[in-house]
Amino acid sequence: MAEITYWEAIRRAHDEELANDPNVIVMGEDVGLIGGTYKATSGLFQKYGEQRVIDTPISENSYTGIGIGASMAGMRPIIEIMSINFALLALDTLINAGAKIRYMSGGRATCPFVMRTPGGTAHQLAAQHSARLARVFMSTSGLRVVTPRGPLDACGMLKSAVRCNDPVIVIEHERMYNMKENIPDHEFFRPLEGAEIVRRGTDITLIGYNYSVYLCLEAAKRLEKDGISAEVIDLRALKPIDRETIRRSVEKTHRVLVAEEDEAAVGVGSEIISTVIEDCFFALDAQPVRIHAADVPVPYAENLEKAAIPNAEDVYKGALKVMGRI
Repeated sequence: MAEITYWEAIRRAHDEELANDPNVIVMGEDVGLIGGTYKATSGLFQKYGEQRVIDTPISENSYTGIGIGASMAGMRPIIEIMSINFALLALDTLINAGAKIRYMSGGRATCPFVMRTPGGTAHQLAAQHSARLARVFMSTSGLRVVTPRGPLDACGMLKSAVRCNDPVIVIEHERMYNMKENIPDHEFFRPLEGAEIVRRGTDITLIGYNYSVYLCLEAAKRLEKDGISAEVIDLRALKPIDRETIRRSVEKTHRVLVAEEDEAAVGVGSEIISTVIEDCFFALDAQPVRIHAADVPVPYAENLEKAAIPNAEDVYKGALKVMGRI
């Protein structure tokens, strides 16, 4: 076992997959000489050369389209988009081509590509660099969407994504790149499906994904001091959602809270609560609660940014509301 950071785990996955398969390529802005904005591809350009680690122009729709076309021709590209905000420029090729080609060709053509991109708020990057767009990709048939919460999943899920024959969107969180975790020294993979219970409890289910999982875990510790046993679920995969794990947990605890950094409208939290209502409505002893960001563009000013996004205190108070304590 070795303790490494989130970005080092992503870099390791790139390195192992490039070494394993000559058809794997990496492409994106500054992924080559500079080694990536968050160092996730550092040193790979020097190791594998410019034909496999490709610096692209600032033209997301163009190079994403090139990567999707390459995947149809037998390559396995890992396409990095520097910020999830910029993925909006590539939606045509991602949704109208990458997500649909296999279905429209009757399975004769596949698009085994990975698009990985950071999102979320990260210390005053302001509105145009702090988007939370998981819901856009979740709503698109033909895509898988995963969001690793730590180095173990960051490495293992990226490796699984590269070898998957479906197009996979990997959404990272910008505040997590320096998080550390012990991961195996040997090669390993992590599944692209299935939620994970990261803390067992009996009184309330707290559900989060990527960074909001840590808000749930912190709130769970505070709730324990109040005599409340909170179970915490990391969704891990946003498409497909693991409805069965959610159902079993809610049927045990009878109460549920969903925490996310996204705005509430038509978001992940809305989908999870809809799932709970559909699958285990009669198990509920209290109204579900969503903890989410304010419905405003993310402000630049530090104090306003903090006010616009949820924190562990918000999750804690939301859980007390579900429990009928406030």
